[in-house]
Amino acid sequence: MNIFLTGQKSFGKAVFLALREDGHNIVGVAPAPPKKYYDKLHGIALRYNVPVVCDAGRLTSDHIPEETDLIVAAHSHWFVSDQAVKKARLGAIGYHPSLLPRHRGRDAVRWTVACGDPITGGSIYRLNDKVDGGNILMQSLQFVDRNWGHHELWKQLFPAGVKLVRDSVRLLATEGFVEGAPQDERFATWEPPFDPSARLFRPELLQLPQ
Repeated sequence: MNIFLTGQKSFGKAVFLALREDGHNIVGVAPAPPKKYYDKLHGIALRYNVPVVCDAGRLTSDHIPEETDLIVAAHSHWFVSDQAVKKARLGAIGYHPSLLPRHRGRDAVRWTVACGDPITGGSIYRLNDKVDGGNILMQSLQFVDRNWGHHELWKQLFPAGVKLVRDSVRLLATEGFVEGAPQDERFATWEPPFDPSARLFRPELLQLPQ
């Protein structure tokens, strides 16, 4: 499939390499906004001559190539607009390191540890107009050692997340559009970022309510 990838850091890079290994064509990437050095997703895209169309903070529907089958968000802290999602034949999916609808928000792993959750996991969900609120395609479980900090927990969720992305993309490549199951709002939680200065922006709108 033709996949557009948005995300950042080691997870974005790992997903990029995994999807290429599975035979998919990455038609463009939108990595983290540039700082002193390139983000890892930016760097791996340059290595394989994949277009870096913009940074994730400025991604709009105009940046999504016409031939895109699927948008994948891999550790993305930037909103993918509904207009952008509609440009892809099969829509857009993202990985979230919690058992959605629990711990919506950008610091799910930290909040899992802070709340003392004994079980967590990862979720592949459809991107829509509600942050972390789209239908669930796949989930996996992860027991949490009470002695772990958020770094240790992320080390467990990282490879499981890459596998979930691969499995979900494989499902969509085989079955076509899969709607997924709605999240049960009775169990939804939303936590703010640990860094109060961190915000989530909609590039095609003025702001996103927190």
